[in-house]
Amino acid sequence: MSSQTDVQVQRIRAIGLTVTNCDRSLKFYTQALAFELVSDITVEGQDYSDLEGVTGGKIRIVTLRLGDELIELMEYLNIQGKPIPSDSQSNDLWFQHLAIVVSDMARAYAHLRSFPIEPISVAPQTIPPENKTSGGVRAFKFKDPDGHDLELIWFPPDKGKDKWHQNSHRLFLGIDHSAIAISNTEQSLHFYCDLLGMQIDSRSLNWRATQSRLDNLPGAEVKITTLRPVQDGVGIELLDYIVPKKGRPMPSDWKSCDIAHMQIELVVNNLEQLVDKLRRNKVHFVSSRIIQFADSTSPYRQGCLVKDPDGHAILLIAES
Repeated sequence: MSSQTDVQVQRIRAIGLTVTNCDRSLKFYTQALAFELVSDITVEGQDYSDLEGVTGGKIRIVTLRLGDELIELMEYLNIQGKPIPSDSQSNDLWFQHLAIVVSDMARAYAHLRSFPIEPISVAPQTIPPENKTSGGVRAFKFKDPDGHDLELIWFPPDKGKDKWHQNSHRLFLGIDHSAIAISNTEQSLHFYCDLLGMQIDSRSLNWRATQSRLDNLPGAEVKITTLRPVQDGVGIELLDYIVPKKGRPMPSDWKSCDIAHMQIELVVNNLEQLVDKLRRNKVHFVSSRIIQFADSTSPYRQGCLVKDPDGHAILLIAES
């Protein structure tokens, strides 16, 4: 176990999604999934452009809350980003989803179906009991109006965190994790655990007909490793597909303004030290430097955007 003096990720602050139109996405997330508006700001200037690796960006950032968790909808007002490929699948290495916990899957699914979603799963699926880690969990995957992947997840009494089982009158409870497709589990564990100091929470192998219907991928077989930061909260799930084999890599020219862009915001206890460590380990940096934010509207004091081994965006932040 790492000691508190180590440089490490403390928790996930939020998950950012680049969207085509904030108003449309805001309406969808608040009406279909019961998120609540926290703030709506527009930022521009060299700092934000340097942070996100774009030139002259003017970004509207709408922050939404569900339970204890935050997401940020990011619309580039002056740059037209590329859309998400319409033939994207769960084994493509740019795949990333948010898992939204519900208190009643049948009711949540019925509510969601009254909105214009694109389903991925045939219907909600129940993981079979032979799967020790996830047996009894119910899940349904679908896409938001931009094509971002989302999942509704319901935990039986013996699974999931205690907070998902506290008597809640709410239907949509919060975000449990963000799942990312990866090319190699060991390579990703080196990045997330050895370099960032996250811990392995569980491992499982999901397969058979249930997983195929959930992912809409014939014969799907996926090795799943769940990681949690030291202060717990939202986790990261690594999805290492065995069948079908690895999908397409993330194109190297994709930028933060492209709609497929999602960024996991990780609060770290010593940003300068961590950045030095990542540079020594040849991690890919999007930000040219650690960006300082003096501006009171910024939710953090310093930030630096890097990529994981498969190109998923990780925003490392130091809070004020």
